[in-house]
Amino acid sequence: MALKLTLKPKERFVINGAVVVNGERRSHLLIQNNVSILREKDVMQESEANTPVRRIYFAVQMLYLDDANSSAYYQLFERRLEEFLGAIKDREARAQCANILSDVENGNYYRALSTCKKLFPFEEARLNYVTEDDHSASEEMSELPRTALAS
Repeated sequence: MALKLTLKPKERFVINGAVVVNGERRSHLLIQNNVSILREKDVMQESEANTPVRRIYFAVQMLYLDDANSSAYYQLFERRLEEFLGAIKDREARAQCANILSDVENGNYYRALSTCKKLFPFEEARLNYVTEDDHSASEEMSELPRTALAS
């Protein structure tokens, strides 16, 4: 089955590791065989992989786009997934991680990336909670009398 993409003017995307830029007008692209393709909005730069789930996403993305280095990226993926699973207890998030692992093992990288994206809000809610708690604790500490901080 063919994949039809409608591209915005100047939209970038990656096909099998090559960055392609659409021209000045909206266009349609029909892909008739199996390729690794990601739109610019779905491509994560290494510098953006700054949370546990984003590090998993980046490793899967690289497995998808850089077949030549797949063994190194698979090891990175395994390590990042193990770290994340060691830090969470939520059943739904763990089930999504199991789906990601299954998809990666079966070469369904695009589906694994989609599942990773579903974990972004889960992770963000927990990271914001920690940040808010840390911020609240800092505010509480700043409200204490200086003598209480000294002792």
